[in-house]
Parts: sequence; structure tokens; C-alpha cells
Amino acid sequence: MTDLGDFQTHDPDEFEPLDAEPRGDDHGIGTLAVSEGLRIGEDDDETDLKAYVTAANRSSIRIGTYLLVPYPDDELLFARVSTLEYVQEFYADDATEIHARRAMRRDGIDEQDYKFLASLEPLAVLYREGGDLRRRMTDRVPKPETVVREATDDAEIKTGLKIPEDGVFLGHLSVGGEKVRTAAEPPTIGYRLQDDYEDGDPLVFRHTLIAGATGSGKTHAAKNVLRQYLGRTYEMDDGRSPELAVVQFDPQDEYAQMHDDNPEVTAEDERPFEREGIAHGGHDDVRAFVPAVEGASYSADHHRAEQVAFTVPFSMVRGNPWLVAGGGLNDNQYGALTNELVPTFFQRYGDDATYEEFLSYLDDPALKEELHESGRVHEATFDAIKRRVRGFGDVFDQDAPPITDLVHEFVRPGGLTVVPTYHVTDSRSTAVIVLALSSLLVDEKLSNDPYYERIKETPLVVGMDEAHNFLTDADTVQAGQVIRKFTEAARQGRKERLGLFLITQDPQDVAEPVFKQVNTRVVLNLGDEDAISAVNIPTNLEGRVPYMEKGQMVVYSPDNSEPVELIGLSKCLTRHGGR
Repeated sequence: MTDLGDFQTHDPDEFEPLDAEPRGDDHGIGTLAVSEGLRIGEDDDETDLKAYVTAANRSSIRIGTYLLVPYPDDELLFARVSTLEYVQEFYADDATEIHARRAMRRDGIDEQDYKFLASLEPLAVLYREGGDLRRRMTDRVPKPETVVREATDDAEIKTGLKIPEDGVFLGHLSVGGEKVRTAAEPPTIGYRLQDDYEDGDPLVFRHTLIAGATGSGKTHAAKNVLRQYLGRTYEMDDGRSPELAVVQFDPQDEYAQMHDDNPEVTAEDERPFEREGIAHGGHDDVRAFVPAVEGASYSADHHRAEQVAFTVPFSMVRGNPWLVAGGGLNDNQYGALTNELVPTFFQRYGDDATYEEFLSYLDDPALKEELHESGRVHEATFDAIKRRVRGFGDVFDQDAPPITDLVHEFVRPGGLTVVPTYHVTDSRSTAVIVLALSSLLVDEKLSNDPYYERIKETPLVVGMDEAHNFLTDADTVQAGQVIRKFTEAARQGRKERLGLFLITQDPQDVAEPVFKQVNTRVVLNLGDEDAISAVNIPTNLEGRVPYMEKGQMVVYSPDNSEPVELIGLSKCLTRHGGR
């Protein structure tokens, strides 16, 4: 048995008490915790990285906050907060009546009674090479108890997220609806789309989709993005660098306002625009090309853009017979229209033949008999075609110059052409106008022997608001032809300097072959689950979409950056609203 006298006794004053409040200033928000595991793996589910957040820092940390964890050799792990949780510091059953009533009588809780852990999602390792800050995939684990700090350096954040330094401005980087603040001036981080040929093709020619519910600010956002493109130059294959032309189809008659300054923008607003290189103010070269439609009149006192009236000549049907196939022709009927009736008509009547002449041509009993007896077109097929191609008389060959005579004005380097269709109440007429003009642009861009050199030689963006109405994957011959044409246009966009700029509140209705070619997706508030699922953004951002306020957006552009959350400019860079 051990004699108690064997133990030495000590004066209690010889012990130094544990200092729970270490001297000196804290730096960072906490440290890496190894008690919960500290592991980096090739797969996300193999990674376990948590930081203990000290009590004073807990209120400032949000899911999505960007953090930096240093390695001993000056490399940095760049990560984002993926989950936040409280864990009991000491075991106690706090789900009791006594604990609850004590808590209800206290003014707040003692944060030090609990551990506050932040799970980190590694995004990249930052390192320097030749004086330049670079990024690589996460390939090493940091040390336990390493101090974790919030990322506040502009260069570190941009490098970590792979955001280009220069390019087309979309908005400011944010987390949880609040702008990410830095120690630089300006204290915000502008998100930009890659727009030169040094790092690959400009993303404008890899196509853009803006999706948002009514009232989410999608038109406001679209105008601000388009304003950045106006005046930009792009190198063509022949060495020239003309300015970009934009043709915007506008069902609500809002984009012609881009000609005018926004009266709500003050000199104080303009200073940060200029400091950050954001193009702003009305654009001088904006023209509204107004389709002449029988029974419809256009008037506009909400913009000062020049107005140019035009008509769609029936001659455009020669190359696109599906323009008059909107009534639901089946494959057999469409084949007869395309291969027999339309070619034969233009051979007999010439390239300037009109829609009324086409109807008279079909009314000839001798033609029907001839085609039936020869076996080229059955009489029942002929009658079905004849019925379905009627009703387009209010669109074709109206009292205005044909658009084919105005191409040089329609596509202008540095110019914005807006095609308003708000005054056209018939949806089929609207579809013919939009599809005829967009097909003219696409066909000339893709042609190896173009008729209109102006279109072929000019870098071009074709913008389409309410794109779901025109690029839908419907079960009709017309829809099939349109989708094939625009899918090919999207695939060839980089080579031909053709960009599609689609705006929609129903992204799930945009045909998948076209949608798959879109590289940059800007997603504002969407409340419909099918719409959110259709935009195909990462799941960690998908859940935020229904809760985003006006102007908040998620940008998913894999060839430009990591998926991020942004806040757009609160004021439109040009006039907006007040129709």
C-alpha cells in the first residue's frame, strides 16, 4: 500500500492559473479543428475540414463566406463555408424544463458554452510563381490549429474563384445578399466575363442566358449587360476588329430606352461606374426597327430612339418555307410545301413574288389536278397545305420597305437594333416576324457564300427576350426547323462571331439542344421548381434562388469562374421603365 507520505506536497501559490483570456490581439476568425477530423480527399465526401470560430467572430460568418488557410510555406488554401453548426462544449442535457426556463430568463446565451464549427469546402490552393498569384486544385492538407482568416484581398479572391481581372461587368460578388468587402478601393469585387482572345474565345460568342421570374429584375440586368457590349471590338478572321452589333427582339418594347440616359443616375452614381470601368449612359446608336403589321400601330413616347418601319417580304419564304408552316403541318405536308409548292411558285413568279400571289397560285384547280395526277402531291395533302398557309396576310408585304433592303442599317457595327413587337397582338404574326429576322441573321452568319456581306463581316449578338416562346422544343415541323437552325448557330458561334443572348422566365421551355450550348447562365429569382432545376446550377446555389431579392443573381459560367452569387447594380445604366 502506498504511503501518502511518499507524495510531495506543493504550495498552491506555485501553480500558474490557466489564462482563458490570452494576452495580445487575435487575428483571424478561428482555427482548424482536428477533433472532428482534418482530411482532404479527391472526392468531396472524402474531405473533412472544419474551423472552430471564436465567439466574437460568429455573427459575421455566413454560409458561402470565403476563407483562407495558410500552409507553412506561404501557400494558401482558399475555401468557402459550406455548413455552420453549434456543438456542446461539455456534455449536458439542455433539453429540460430547467434549462429552457433559465434560458428564457437570460438576456442571450453564453457563446463560450458552445463550440461553433464551420465546415469548409476547399476551392483551390493559391501560390506564387514568378511574382504572379496562381491557383491549382486542392492537393494538400493544412496543419491542425492553423489560424483561419476571412478572405479580404481582391487578388486572392479573384484568383481563388478564377474570376478574370478584365472583361464584361455583370455585378459585384456577394454572399447571402451582402457584397463581399475588401481592404482595397473600391471595397467591392466586380465580377467580369472573359472578353478577349488571349485566354480563349470571348464568352459573348459562347452564349448567355438570363433567367428570372416576373419582377426579379431580369430586363434591368439584361440592359446593363448589353450596355457593356456596345462599343466593344472583336477580331475577325480577316484581321479587322469592328465593333459588335446587337439585334434585340423586344416583346415588351423596353430596350429602345437604351438610347437615353437614366434620369435617376446621379453624378455620385457615375463616379464608381467610371472608377470600375463600367460603361453607362444612353447609347447614341440605337434604332427601333418597327414591323409593319396590318391593323397594328406603333407609338412610343418612352424613348427617343430613331424609328424605322419595315415589312417582311414573302420572298424570305423561299429560303425558309417553314415560316408559313405554323399551323401544324405534318412531315408529309411540310415535305410537299418545301420540295414542291414553294420552289415551283418562285420559279414561276420570280424572287419578288408576294404572299397574295402565292394564295392565288394555290387556288388554281389546274395546279392541284396536275400535282395529284403526277403523284407529286396527293390532293388531300394539297388541301391541308392550302388551309394552313392562310392567315399571314397581315405580316407579309405591308406598306413599308422590306427588311432585305435595309440590312445595311439593320446590322450596324457599334449599333443596337431593337425590334419591338409589343404592338403586334397576334402571336403567330409575332412568331413569323421574330423567326424571319433571326433566321436571316443566322443563315447569313453560317453561310459560306453570304448574300449580305455586312452580316457576315460584323461580330453580332442576337438577343431574344421571352426566348421560350420561339425556341421551344414543341412537336411541330416549324419548331423542329427553328431548333435545328439555332442549335447549329450556337455551335458555330465562336467561329462565326455570333452570340445568342437569351432572356426567359421559363428556362425549362427552351429546347435542350439550344440550352446545352449556352455557357453563361445568369439566374435571378425563380420560384418554380421545374424552372430552377432546368437552369442546371450547382446544388449549393440552387436552394438560394427562390429567396433572392430583386437584383440578386447566381452566375454559372464554367469557362469563366467558379459558380458565384452576385448583386447587380441597383440602378439601370440606361433609361428603364415608364412605358
